[in-house]
Parts: sequence; C-alpha cells; structure tokens
Amino acid sequence: MQENNPVNGLLFLIPTPLGEEIEFGNFFPTYNSEIVNSIDVFIAEDAKSARRFLKQMGFKKSFDEITIHLLNEHSKDTDARNYLDVAMKGKNIGLLSDAGCPGIADPGASVIKMAHENNIQVVPLVGPSSILLALISSGMNGQNFAFNGYLQRETPLLTRQLRELEKRALQQNQTQVFIETPYRNTKMLETILQACGNETRLCIACDITLATEFIKTKTIAVWKKNLPDIHKRPAVFVLGR
Repeated sequence: MQENNPVNGLLFLIPTPLGEEIEFGNFFPTYNSEIVNSIDVFIAEDAKSARRFLKQMGFKKSFDEITIHLLNEHSKDTDARNYLDVAMKGKNIGLLSDAGCPGIADPGASVIKMAHENNIQVVPLVGPSSILLALISSGMNGQNFAFNGYLQRETPLLTRQLRELEKRALQQNQTQVFIETPYRNTKMLETILQACGNETRLCIACDITLATEFIKTKTIAVWKKNLPDIHKRPAVFVLGR
C-alpha cells in the first residue's frame, strides 16, 4: 500500500452550515476555524456561497489574497486534477460543500478520489451532515442503511423506485434514506404516501440544525391524516420499519 507523500499538501474536507443564521460554535469546533484561516486555496461549488461561509467563520485574509476554484455541473473532468496541482507542490487545499459535509451528494467526491490516487492525504473535519442527523433521529435501523441520493423525477418511475426501496426496507430491515430538491418536496411526499403501505414508517427531517427544525417519524397511515408543510424546506426522507 502506498503511503502519503510527505511533500504533498493536505486536502481538508470542510463542512459548512445546513442553513443560515446558526450559532457556529454549536456545530463547528474552533479547530475548523484555525484550519480555514491557514488555507488560501479552496474548491467550492459556488464562489459567493464560499466567501459568505468564510466570512462567517471569521476568515482573516482578504478575498483578493485567496483562490476559489469552482467545481460544479459545469466543470470539466480534468478540473479536479488541475485544482490539486498545488497540493502536489506542498500547498494545503480546502474543499467546501454548499451545505453539510463534502463528498455526500456533492461534486467534491471527484476531488477526493483524485487526491487518494495521487497520495494526497485527505483530512475530514467535524461538522453537520443532514443525512446522518436525519438517520440517527429517525428511530430506524442505523446498522443497516442505504443513502440513495436523489430519486427519479417522473412520477411513474419514482413510484416504482419507492416501492423497491420500501421492499428492501421491510424485507432486509435496511433503512432507506433519500433527498429531494426543496421545491419538489411536496410532490415527493405525496408520491411516497401513494406508493407505500400504511404500516411503513417514514421520517421527515426538515431544516436540520435550524430554529425551524422539524423531525418526525410516523407511519404512512398517520402522515396521510396530517401533512406537514415542507415546501421549499431542505428535507431528508427516511423510510423503514
């Protein structure tokens, strides 16, 4: 097994808040701020969001002194390698997520993969993950679970996929976790309630870590009697028994 090259810099995986107006001290160790302030090369999905986060973290350098590389749906396959060139020359880099931890439902996974292939040490920092926070709050099986990311958009395909996930959850006792774009949450919930059996349990976790946080686990039958308003609210869905 190859060891990390001591000449190479480090790739720090820097979590970001799951929403605005939070108390940073409640979710991010002081150590994170120290690391962030030691870096002047970052990789992020959106430069504006990255600068806002850095400012909230108490970043002391001028933004004119740092570099923020963009990695999103418009990036080329070669971008990840190019962004890591400075790490190959001994400089540390920070990888930022738009919300939560880098690498989960996040394009940064390609950079992390490339770092491992080039013997660049990957250093994850502590911070909130909506996926794990929803799972541990659901009361469902945390020893056997699957994160499915975004599901199908077309209703017939989504219905079929939800039934397959429900079958896996009930027969294998494997908790199924998935997410949706906030403005499609209502449609997702309606489809879940139509596709799944009344005794199947569903956890809806919205606005995690925010003042408006909502986390409830109920059977499908109970949810049908009282639907929560989750339109345009970041949400995680957890399906199980």
